[in-house]
Amino acid sequence: MTDPGDYKDHAVRPYVLTQGRARPSRNTIGLDTLLVVTEAGKPLPVSASRQERELVRMCRRLLSLAEAAAYLELPLSVASILASDLVDSGHLTARSRIPEVARPSQNMLKEVLDGLRRLR
Repeated sequence: MTDPGDYKDHAVRPYVLTQGRARPSRNTIGLDTLLVVTEAGKPLPVSASRQERELVRMCRRLLSLAEAAAYLELPLSVASILASDLVDSGHLTARSRIPEVARPSQNMLKEVLDGLRRLR
């Protein structure tokens, strides 16, 4: 028989970690969203899970949601829910990518590059 200490939290079902929720509270947190601890750095409540504590610890440096999910060995959907909760509670800040409509078009970038080349 294996030692119970050999198991991490793999025996804990994802719905337990997310309190039965299947979707995050905010839809702005995506695969490439960057997470970082807020400047306030307020302590987590005693009821915070091991995964939430680890996520906050890891996010002392900028970290993407995909990296966090991999390090925590959690499905991306579960990591997204945990990260969303921590953003809602003010423990993490999420820096999302630039929306498609705000990005310059490839044609415009090419025109800028051509213009810069003509300056030489």
